[in-house]
Amino acid sequence: MTDSNETRRQILYWRLLAGIFDGEQQPALETSSVAIVDDLGLPAALLDPGVSIDNVVQRFPELGTEFEGLGVHVPDAESMTEDKGADEPHPDATEAGEQPVPDGTGADAIIGTGEVRSAALISKLLLNVFATGGGTVSANQLACWQRDAGWLRRMLGAEGGADVGGVLADLEADLVSRMRLREVLADPALASQLTPSMSLLEQLLRDKANLSGVALANAKSLIRRYVEQVAEVLRTQVQQTTAGTIDRSVPPKRILRNLDVDRTIWKNLTNWNPEDERLYVDRLFYRQTAKRTVPARMIVVVDQSGSMVDSMVNCTILASIFAGLPKVDVHLIAYDTRAIDLTPWVHDPFEVLLRTNLGGGNDGPVAMAMAQPKIVDPTNTVLVWISDFYEFDRSQPLYESMQAVHRNGVKLIPVGSVNSSGHQSVNPWFRERFKAMGTPVISGRIQKLVFELKNFLD
Repeated sequence: MTDSNETRRQILYWRLLAGIFDGEQQPALETSSVAIVDDLGLPAALLDPGVSIDNVVQRFPELGTEFEGLGVHVPDAESMTEDKGADEPHPDATEAGEQPVPDGTGADAIIGTGEVRSAALISKLLLNVFATGGGTVSANQLACWQRDAGWLRRMLGAEGGADVGGVLADLEADLVSRMRLREVLADPALASQLTPSMSLLEQLLRDKANLSGVALANAKSLIRRYVEQVAEVLRTQVQQTTAGTIDRSVPPKRILRNLDVDRTIWKNLTNWNPEDERLYVDRLFYRQTAKRTVPARMIVVVDQSGSMVDSMVNCTILASIFAGLPKVDVHLIAYDTRAIDLTPWVHDPFEVLLRTNLGGGNDGPVAMAMAQPKIVDPTNTVLVWISDFYEFDRSQPLYESMQAVHRNGVKLIPVGSVNSSGHQSVNPWFRERFKAMGTPVISGRIQKLVFELKNFLD
């Protein structure tokens, strides 16, 4: 490219403005942007409005760090339209008409390739969030938009995210209205053709307050069908997972089925009599099979913000399965800026999900204040905390309370995501500290969490 970095950056920002306010592609801007992105070694997917940020990061993992590292500064109109320093005379130029003398302080000296790369990434993110287009929206498109909006909130930080919260809420409401889901739900024939999925479930949970009559009944039927499907799979995984460690503090029961024949023979080999070829056994050894006898307490705390829907649904269902096991006392708490105790309905994940309120902010310390009084016997308690841990100004107090609970003997299991894809952005600040504390964040397939819980509870 022969253009200056400032010119290349302006082209990307003009394309951004045209995409948001005009809605139609400008051939000249598109052609130039393709050349710029290619020259930077970036994938063409950054210019495709149909590709989500998650999809880009999954296909090009090296860009994940760059997206996460985007600062809170979003260029204003002045910085996108003015080439500062390019047309201004040099301070040393004389009134007699001397030509400006380049001194390396112009725009090209300030703006490097890194700024142009950032402009390409920021443009991709802002276009995905704000250029929502028109026409009917699918549940998958809505889910992708919600995840992209989550990337934007994290880029802007706590204060900036709060500033755009109202705009994002309006955009999401518009997408919901364009789904025409309510019309489908109001028609039993059409509703019966819907296939329950995580994206659809999320939409139903978000819109349930606006449904009534036949539409609400059909929505509940779809939610229950999906919950039952997932519960069947998770129940099988719980049953197949290896049981926990044996409690060796309990003496083995001296009955025939517990007799350890191999060990008994080995320990009595000194009693072998070669003359009559007989082994005389003077001591029997038995296998230890005793397990936990004291009921264990499992406290599940779920972040019910929109970015955690997949994990919230899975863990809510999982909590109900463990609640059905003997000698397990399960408590369930959901939170955003407030906390709600869902323990009375823990055996019925369908009822739990109907009582959740997706979206909102995060205030982990509020949830911890509700969870701590439930910890009566720390060494016999497991605390499962499901969140992306983006607490912003509440990060330090939440971590300190978790650290204190862990030091008291509670088994702490932080969960970033447990879903089919395993992809979830977890606050690096928390991830590093949990790892140092010896309680690394679980992220990936739900079998990991099942295994950890079985080994503690059995």
